[in-house]
Amino acid sequence: MMCGAPSATQPATAETQEIADKVKAQLEEKENKKFPVFKAVEFKSQVVAGTNYFIKVHVGNDNFVHLRVFQSLPHEDKPPALTSYQTNKAKHDELTYF
Repeated sequence: MMCGAPSATQPATAETQEIADKVKAQLEEKENKKFPVFKAVEFKSQVVAGTNYFIKVHVGNDNFVHLRVFQSLPHEDKPPALTSYQTNKAKHDELTYF
């Protein structure tokens, strides 16, 4: 992996799901809707002054969203923040930097 470049796409882990769960309410507020299904399926990460996570999340039926979540460095003791997202995604849509 090149320094500062996003990693290759990987299957979601329990940690990825935990990060997605922590920003779910932020997305629901921005979209003004509830997501009864919210399952992380894959992700990329990018080390910066913290870590950017790009997470593909299944939100029900054939619908997906892509999340960009920033996790600050541990000593800053801040929760993950939803910094950007893309809606109307499909299972086959590639997870890219945005």
